[in-house]
Parts: sequence; structure tokens; C-alpha cells
Amino acid sequence: MAQVKQEETLKKIVSHAKEYGFVFPSSEIYDGLGAVYDYGQNGVELKNNIKRYWWSAMTLLHENIVGIDSAIFMHPTIWKASGHVDAFNDPLIDNRDSKKRYRADVLIEDEIAKFDEKIDKEVAKAAKRFGDSFDAELYKTTNPRVLEHAAKRDELHNRFKAAMEANDLAELKQIILDYGIVCPISGTKNWTDVRQFNLMFKTEMGSTADGSMNVYLRPETAQGIFVNFLNVQKTGRMRIPFGIAQIGKAFRNEIVARQFIFRMREFEQMEMQFFVRPGEELKWFAQWKEARLKWHKALGMGDEKYRFHDHDKLAHYANAATDIEFRMPFGFKEVEGIHSRTNFDLSQHEKYSGKKIQYFDPELNQSYTPYVIETSIGVDRMFLSILCSSYEEQALENGETRVVLHLPKQLAPVKACVMPLVRKDGLPDKAREIVNMLKFDYACQYDEKDSIGKRYRRQDAVGTPFCITVDHQTLEDNTVTIRHRDSMEQERVAIADLPAIIDKEVSFKELLKKLV
Repeated sequence: MAQVKQEETLKKIVSHAKEYGFVFPSSEIYDGLGAVYDYGQNGVELKNNIKRYWWSAMTLLHENIVGIDSAIFMHPTIWKASGHVDAFNDPLIDNRDSKKRYRADVLIEDEIAKFDEKIDKEVAKAAKRFGDSFDAELYKTTNPRVLEHAAKRDELHNRFKAAMEANDLAELKQIILDYGIVCPISGTKNWTDVRQFNLMFKTEMGSTADGSMNVYLRPETAQGIFVNFLNVQKTGRMRIPFGIAQIGKAFRNEIVARQFIFRMREFEQMEMQFFVRPGEELKWFAQWKEARLKWHKALGMGDEKYRFHDHDKLAHYANAATDIEFRMPFGFKEVEGIHSRTNFDLSQHEKYSGKKIQYFDPELNQSYTPYVIETSIGVDRMFLSILCSSYEEQALENGETRVVLHLPKQLAPVKACVMPLVRKDGLPDKAREIVNMLKFDYACQYDEKDSIGKRYRRQDAVGTPFCITVDHQTLEDNTVTIRHRDSMEQERVAIADLPAIIDKEVSFKELLKKLV
């Protein structure tokens, strides 16, 4: 029942995103292209504001972090050095009846999540029964049904962890069979063997077949940072510890692309690689782990919607890794990863390029290959988490309903909409004056169509924090009515005070101050 409700919620959000110009299916007039989406007029503004928030938090608040923008096409040997040619694979399994393909690890993770849901359901029922005196943690450690679910979950989790660490594809299939995991489409257990599939897109560069070479669309932006390590360090006179940030497109041939823009074939990443002394990486890992969670929580979407998930299987280059997960309509899902990548990447590029890639530390009077802490966040996943968290259908006291996006005000595509009460008596001209006053600092709209109530609803649906109504009193005393999106409260203010009122709520400066 809960899963059906979650699916319905996601469908509503997908529909809303299209109807109000946030996200469109790509190439829709040609029946679309699987797992590829376009951002509409409101979506691109929201997306740009997310990127601006991240970029400012990295480059403005840290003197020792700078940005670059590396090319999507890179020398193919880079992907050999990074391990992507040989090891960038997903374990896939097919259902013979539905002819659908799935990631075996995701099927098992979803099964593990079912035990967590059962535990949460038991706790919620008990909380309702016992009221304010209820101790959830004590209940989890003493209730027989909860302990039984937890034991089954741990047994599955440990078996899955061992299979992933050993890259045991046969065991992954056996787990799926033993736990009776069925295809969501056919409902059957008629599975093929699990096999590996490389996720990189390959193309050719060159004008002739004889003179062309195989190149890849980058599956991550990180390698563009690593191969430019010396360029940035020397030209910027950077001293360890320092970071290099980048926002850019990446491409993965996801066979199992699903859940709207959560998993796409073309997506955007915001990555920062932080270079540190060997031996100090775990200290910096812990610091960046907390700093990144603080960045998310500063948006005010609810601290309880976030959690850390430490990796069961570490990548071959890592000695620590965790995800920041956000509670989506389809469960807790990763929106950002923090990884201690050791010195793997720089060492590999030194080996494959034949160029020395080291840092001379004047304090230690020695050269070494720096270790790296990576923070990597998916812009599209961040976008989806904000959309899901902000969406609400409200029943109002007058019997009406409204759909409102409680977007963090700094990220809202439109900050204010100016509306003349009627389209006459000079009110539109006065409204245009206000738009022209505000537009240099804020994304503003002008709207004179339909009743004032309908106009309010339209702006609620795109998450506009402020609606400014110009009426006949405005012409007399230069005051307007400003309406607040979340509370729907209205107040009379002077036109001259509008910039200060809006700025207090939508300024990135106020948001960034929460991080220092």
C-alpha cells in the first residue's frame, strides 16, 4: 500500500514538473528518448540556482578552492588509467518473461529496504499506541517482531556485502532466487545469470575511418580535475591542502534508468577534489562529510530527511566512502558521495602518462603524491530531492485546494511576481515600474491575466516566494500588498521597501552565512 502511494506521489510530481515548465521528456514530439530529459524555463532557473549555491559555497567561502571547466572529450588512455575501461561495470540480470533488464545489486538493495520498512511500520504502530512516553530506540532493541525483521535484514545485508566485495555474480543471482525476488513487471522468478556491463559511451574522433580513434564520453568529471592537477597547482600557486571544483555533464549508458531524473544517461555533476597530505586524509574525510551535510541542511527542507550511508563495498581506490541520502518518495536515495580516494588517480596518471605528478611540500621539504577527498553531488538528483520535498497539495479553509512548491526561497526560479489588480486605470503601468525596479536583482514576472486568486495559484505552483499586488491605493500612497507563499499572509508595504524585504528572504548571502 505504501509503495503504491509513493508511486502515485512521484507520478504527480512528474506531471507537475512538465505542466509548469520544470522538466520535459526529451525529443517528445518524436516519442522521446529513454532516460533523457530537458529542463524547461522554470527548471533551468532552479537548476542554475542549485549550481550557484554549490559553486559559491565552494569557491567563495574557501580561499583554497578554485574552479575549472574541463573538456568532455578526453584522451582515451585517461579512462584506461582510471580503471573505467576495465572495471566500470554494473551487474545486470534479465527476466526471461518480461524481457526487462535490472541491476542485480539494486534488486537486492530494494529487498533489504523492505525489512527497514517493516521495522519502521512496527515502530510507527507502537508510537501511536503508547503516545508521548514511547521510546523508539528501546522498542527497536526489545520488541520480538522488530528484532526478527532486523535479524533477517542483517543476514541478507551481510550476504550481499560479501558477494559484492568478492564480485561473485553467481552468488548475487542465488540471493535473488533464495529471497524470492520477482520481476516487478511479470511477477516471475525466471531470471538469467548475472553479468557485467560497461557503462561508457564510445564514439570515434577523426575525419576518416583509417585516421579515427576511439574516444569516450566522460562518465564522470573527476578525471578532468586530476589531469589538470599540476596546471592548476602551478598557475594558481596552490599549497596543500587545496581543492579544485567543477560542474559539468557526464554520460553513462544506464541500462536500468528509472525514477524520473534520478538515474539518467546524460546528467550533470558538481564535484570537488580536495588534495591533502598522505596520512591526513581520514581527518579531512570526516571534516568534509560534516561540511557537506551542513550545506544540504541549510536549505531548510528538514534535517530528518537526510542520513549517511557508509559503503559496504569500497571502490578499489578508496579507503573510506559514505553517501548522503535523502528521503525521496521512493525511499532514502543517494544525492551526494564523499570518498577518500587515496593517491590512486594521480599515481595512475603518472604511470600511464610517464609524467611526474607530485607536489613539493615546502614545510616538509619533500615531494609526494597527494591524497584526495572527493565530494560529488548529482545536480539532477539534487533537483529531484528539492522538487519532491517542496511539493504539497493543500486543502484550504475555504474548501479550495492549492498545489504549492515550498522551494527554498534562494533557489526559486521566480522570486517575485507583480500583478495589477485590474488591467486599467494606470495599474499595469505602475506594476511595470516595479518590475523594472526589481529585475536587475531578482528574477521577476509580470502577470495580469485571470482573477487575482488564479494568479496566486499559478505562482504557488512554481514556488514563487512573493506576489506583489498593485491596486488603486498604490497610486495614492506608493504602497502595495505583498503576499507570502507559504503562509499566504498579506501585508501592506511601501514600494521603496520591497528590495529589502525580498533580499532578506532570497539572498544567497544569508544562506551562505549559515555555513561558516
